[in-house]
Parts: sequence; structure tokens; C-alpha cells
Amino acid sequence: MSQFPFIMGIVNVTPDSFSDGGLYADHQTAIAHANSLIEQGADIIDIGGESTRPGAEIISIEEEIHRTIPVIEGIRKFNSDITISIDTTKSEVAEAAMNAGACMINDISGLDSGPELARIAAHFDVPLILMHRKGVSATMQQNPQYANIVEEVKLHLMERCALAKEYGAHKLIIDIGIGFGKTMDHNWELLRSLHEFYDIGYPMLLGISRKSFIGSTLDITNPADRDVPTHLLHALLMNKHCSIIRVHDVSMAVMAKKLYARLHE
Repeated sequence: MSQFPFIMGIVNVTPDSFSDGGLYADHQTAIAHANSLIEQGADIIDIGGESTRPGAEIISIEEEIHRTIPVIEGIRKFNSDITISIDTTKSEVAEAAMNAGACMINDISGLDSGPELARIAAHFDVPLILMHRKGVSATMQQNPQYANIVEEVKLHLMERCALAKEYGAHKLIIDIGIGFGKTMDHNWELLRSLHEFYDIGYPMLLGISRKSFIGSTLDITNPADRDVPTHLLHALLMNKHCSIIRVHDVSMAVMAKKLYARLHE
């Protein structure tokens, strides 16, 4: 039996994330939410301090550290075993997070700013997630174009994995970057072709939770109302070799995991 993907629960310590911005901006609220996701059955908790929604502005290193590090430390006080991922593009934030107890780096820029995150992943011997993003968050959705999106994203990820390996990072995970510099049609084309990314040779994370292409397809305006179709789509993609699903609603993913386990006994 193939394994159900690991479940990564999202904790955005931000005032402006697209789905839950402001809900967990307070440290104690974010820690409580993370602990709730762990109790529900999350395998990984992904802590982000800077919104990556389309149009989002960059914040300072100091502000991102202020938002995220107390949350990581707070989670570690309650749970010494859970895998904590830091969702950042800044090497200073990643290093501070590793020292605070994080053990995975989620780089949505795919080393766009240079190899420092790969060096840190190598130094701490932790997994590094490399995502494809066309452009930067502030402008990435302004008419993104590709000649062949599947081939271009695949080549980009292969190049970034090679760069990461040059700097010693070898526990690599790829992410095709649904919604990051892609139109709705681009997103669907990538999902139809997920199996082609298996050839790169690394585990794959899938981040579709509550995203606008689901809302646009089904006419669901409120992101929080997109959890059911998110998990229906996960179920439809179960044969596509995904190793991690990144979700807002962990409880529903855990239900799917239990059903999958019974089905494959």
C-alpha cells in the first residue's frame, strides 16, 4: 500500500494572509492553534510570519523573527517531537528558527535570493522545501505567461535542486507552487501533470488549500468555505505521488487518512 501523504498544518502569524490573516497574529493564539492542529493529527506544523498572498509586501527580518520565533519556542515547550517548518525566504529568519527548535525550511522563493537557505539546511541537516514561484508576491499574478508551464516549472525545480545540492542540502522536497505566478488554467494544467514531476526524484509537497483557483472554479468567494473541495481534490490526486499536503483544515485531512488506511488494509 502506498502511504497517505504527511499532513502539514498551516499557522500564519500574520495580519494579512489570504485565508486567515489576523486570526493567529497573537503569539499565544498561534501557539494554541498549532497545538490544536497537532492534537487533530498534523504531522508537520508550518509557521509563517510573512504573507505570501498576491500583492503582499515584504516585511523586515526583525519583524518576521518577532512574529515567528516565540511561536516556535512556545510549540516546543508543549511538544518536543512534532516537525516544525519555518516558512520563510530569509536566511536570518531560518537560522533563528532552527535555533529555536524548527527542523524544516519551506522556501517559497526556491532560492531566488541565493543559496544561503541551502547552506543553513545543510548545516542543520534539515529538509528544505523548494517551491516554484514566477516573480515576487507583490507582482506575481500580473499576467504570468509560459510557453510550456509544465516543462518550465519542472526545469526550474531541477535547477534549484541542483543548486541546493551544490551547497550541501540533500534532504530536498519540491513544490510546484500552485497559485504563485500562475493563472487558473496554469494551475489546472500543473495538477493534471503532477506525475511528470515525480521524475525529478524528490518528495513533493502539494499546496492547494483554500486557493483562489478552487474558489473561481466552484464560485466560492470565502476562502474558509473551500476546505471540502480542497480535500476532494486531494482525494482525486492520491495517485500522483504527493508526499506532503499543506492544509488549513487538518481534521478533514485526518479523516481522509483514516478512510484511506481502512481502504488499503
